[in-house]
Amino acid sequence: QVRIVESGGGLVQTGDSLKLSCLVSGRPFGSLAMGWFRQAPGKEREFVGNINWSGSSPYYADSVKDRFSISRDNAKNVVYLQMNNLKPEDTAVYSCAAKTWYYASSPPGDYDSWGQGTQVTVSS
Repeated sequence: QVRIVESGGGLVQTGDSLKLSCLVSGRPFGSLAMGWFRQAPGKEREFVGNINWSGSSPYYADSVKDRFSISRDNAKNVVYLQMNNLKPEDTAVYSCAAKTWYYASSPPGDYDSWGQGTQVTVSS
């Protein structure tokens, strides 16, 4: 069973940066594609970005492209979400998810395991 723990959330101001981490255990990390999602109050869960098992070809939602970047360290079983130039509309609970396949995709339903999430709040 895959266990996922996110960390790194917090309260920041507009324009600040924040780096989220997602520690994965319970399955060979190199066999998992990973995704980041977020959910703001009263809104549906939204795709943020994903990354394949090898760290190649990260893919982002248009709303965060050029501001966010995803990377992974397969030796440490960690995937990161670097968020730059944060905006109030980025405020949400950010969750990391694992897909039991090498190649990532966008739909939340494609992911098998989820973390509890970490709150990111961006003040104006």
